Amino acid sequence: MYFLALATDYDGTLANNDLVAEQTCGALRRFKDSGRRLILVTGRELPELKRVFPEIALFDRVVAENGALIYDPATGQERLLASPIPQEFAQRLREMNIAPVSCGRAIVSTWEPHQGAVLDLIRNLGLELQIVFNKGAVMIMPPGVNKASGLLSALKELDLAPQNVVAVGDAENDHTFLNACGFAAAVANALPIVKSEVDLVLKGDHGSGVVELIDTLIREDANIASKIEHGILVGVDRGGNGVHIEPHCGNVLIMGPSQCGKSTLATVLTERMADKHFEFCVIDPEGDYIDLKDAVCVGSRDAPPSLAEAIKLLDDVGVNLVANLQALDLRKRWTLFSRLLMQTALLRARTGRPHWLIIDEAHEVVSKQHDGAIATTPPKAAIFVTAYPQALAASAIKTVDVVIALGDASVQTLADFGRAFGMQIPPDVQQPASDEALVWKCRSGQAPVPVRIDRPVQEHRRHAGKYAVGDVGPERSFYFRNPRSGTTLKAENLYRFMEIACAIDDGTWERHLRAGDYSAWFRDVIKDELLAYETERIEAKRDLEPRISRNIIRRAIWDRYAAPCQV
Repeated sequence: MYFLALATDYDGTLANNDLVAEQTCGALRRFKDSGRRLILVTGRELPELKRVFPEIALFDRVVAENGALIYDPATGQERLLASPIPQEFAQRLREMNIAPVSCGRAIVSTWEPHQGAVLDLIRNLGLELQIVFNKGAVMIMPPGVNKASGLLSALKELDLAPQNVVAVGDAENDHTFLNACGFAAAVANALPIVKSEVDLVLKGDHGSGVVELIDTLIREDANIASKIEHGILVGVDRGGNGVHIEPHCGNVLIMGPSQCGKSTLATVLTERMADKHFEFCVIDPEGDYIDLKDAVCVGSRDAPPSLAEAIKLLDDVGVNLVANLQALDLRKRWTLFSRLLMQTALLRARTGRPHWLIIDEAHEVVSKQHDGAIATTPPKAAIFVTAYPQALAASAIKTVDVVIALGDASVQTLADFGRAFGMQIPPDVQQPASDEALVWKCRSGQAPVPVRIDRPVQEHRRHAGKYAVGDVGPERSFYFRNPRSGTTLKAENLYRFMEIACAIDDGTWERHLRAGDYSAWFRDVIKDELLAYETERIEAKRDLEPRISRNIIRRAIWDRYAAPCQV
């Protein structure tokens, strides 16, 4: 399930003239039986609400007094979320012959047309209070308190994110909590202004509208939601249309050769998830996301992440996580990944979070080698990022609905992928430009579409961890060669480069230095233009002793790659 809770107003929505129909109560029970939660959000005071609505126990939480009070029907516990209004205020209203006046735990209420006198009294007493209207009711409340603030506090108690909640209401004081939730509906009798701002206007009024909404949710769940509101923008096609991926649909595969922009796109997607308050977890085998904005990183190049710490962080509403597996070998990476995946699946089933799971270097942990294992097939809203899609487990590929191919040969990459997994790619695929990717909804029968990909707002330190302690491959490694002795030493990453540089003889070091080999490797393989530029300056200084040039280049590497890895 994607939508895990329903938050509903009481007067004018659930109830009509203090009465909640038995048909409506039956729908509420069906909703609870589906494994979802119910939250009542009302301006009513709790004692009165209990009197008129005996079925209040159906709800997991009640947000009363327009957000000032939370009540748990199961335990009877009440929690006040604001300081009460001074008793003098209500007394002065009565002395002014304003009636009726009702006092809750934190609010004072009356009716129109007394709002002018109420406002004058607030001003004369020098109080910091606010007035909220609700179809003729005038509620005087502490500042900063509304239905949204109360609902968010209740959701924190229930361990739910507002993106996984559907809200329904009808009146002025419902605006805030309707806007705070992932999907908003209005009953047919709602005010026109409320109808104009929601995702869905129901055909039924009052409780019959709520029944209609509940039946739709049980039947369709997230399919009622707009892909624009709930999807994550990948980019814009050539017709100017946004192309989105949706958390409640299948999984996504981002593929292409090394250095084609896969990590850049993944970073852009995390920024857009954060903008929409969708929570994400990044599985980072090579330390590429250690500086990712809007996320907490656990693990470093020297110490693996703690599974307990990772789950504890994910359990907190509003936390995004990067699990850096850099310190582990392949076998241990898969073991930790499988455990984290199972714990994440349990957390999602209970809370709906994290909304997205991004698995970089997916061929390492979602591989053919482990096909058939329970942990090989992540749940929906997983994004696989890999240069080797053919190495992925077939069970994982079966969950993919969207394929994004990057790089100069993206058309061929898609064709190879289709042949490998028995998917027929439509003919005449358009060749993407340098700033575009091919996005293919592979279950739709539609052709792949070129989509322009934006750059991330943050600077993504691309492959910093991989280039520091990973392996760039035999063809791309740096080889220190001593023609006199005939020895050759291979540096597959920057740390190994520094180790060998400190151990080789001065002649070998100088020979590569004067040939410009170091700056060329930093530029062409490591893709670090600044490091290459700094090294070129050292290579041009003929009077530097080998000991000095080694130390300067070693320090330049250390400053750029060692500190970020020590999380």
